[in-house]
Amino acid sequence: MDAVVAFFILGIVCQLLGAKVSFPENVYKTLSLFLMIAIGLKGGLALQQHIDSDLIALSLAVVAFGLLLPLIAYPLLRYFGQLDRINAGAVAAHYGSVSVATYAVAVALLEANNISYEAYFPLFVVLLEMPAILVGLVLAKGSLKLINADFIKKELVANQSILLMVGSLLIGYFGGQSVEKLAPFFIELFSGVLALFLLKMGLVAGEQLAALKKNSLFLVSFGMLMPMVGGICGTSLGVLLGFSAGGISLMAILGASASYIAVPAAMKQSLPEANAGMSITASLGITFPFNVLLGVPFFIALGQYIAA
Repeated sequence: MDAVVAFFILGIVCQLLGAKVSFPENVYKTLSLFLMIAIGLKGGLALQQHIDSDLIALSLAVVAFGLLLPLIAYPLLRYFGQLDRINAGAVAAHYGSVSVATYAVAVALLEANNISYEAYFPLFVVLLEMPAILVGLVLAKGSLKLINADFIKKELVANQSILLMVGSLLIGYFGGQSVEKLAPFFIELFSGVLALFLLKMGLVAGEQLAALKKNSLFLVSFGMLMPMVGGICGTSLGVLLGFSAGGISLMAILGASASYIAVPAAMKQSLPEANAGMSITASLGITFPFNVLLGVPFFIALGQYIAA
């Protein structure tokens, strides 16, 4: 097992055993900011040598993928989970968007195993943040006209994670050699910071496990089934777009992941009547551990098998 992933398991074990691990909230937020900036900078640096006109077509395909995923999740939640329209739309939005931490784990494992991937994937991470939020809100409210314009401006255009990753990507792309001065901090320390972040996420996931007792078997089943559905769709898209083994794996993992940062904040603002605990329990308590422990290794192996 990779040492970075082991810290996630350590966090779960500490929480389940009742160990009082002190982890200040400000430190957690700082680690989140670090990961978003680091991913953006790495993508911007690599993008200097790989950007071309084909990237526009690839980006449009990825955006379409982001629009499709919540449309797959919604009927499953409505008709099999018997959720009302508002909660089904809110949960579907989580599973159409992406988890930056899951992506970071995948990148760390790919690089640890010397598996190359396309340099522009941080751009795809950014692009997949917004479409699912809009689709989820439309599904929940029943009409695009009912979505507040101020919300779109504040939560989508001025979304913290989107702005940080886009801004960092542009800095990495246009910064030239001056960006290399930041490499010792943002690039070389990436795995260590990710390990600390996963320790915290393990503690949080351990807390969410208690909430599983209050939810139906469907929520647990959906939290493991939907990543596989999204991952297989992502794998198919990666193959269709001609990505490398690492690229196919990352596309699958983006499809398999579920947001627990950007989307919950957006749903809290626009759908305050939705059950936020249900969405967080599914995305963070079930899907995130499932992906870190099983989904990411599986889709990396699947990408290598298909490419071979």
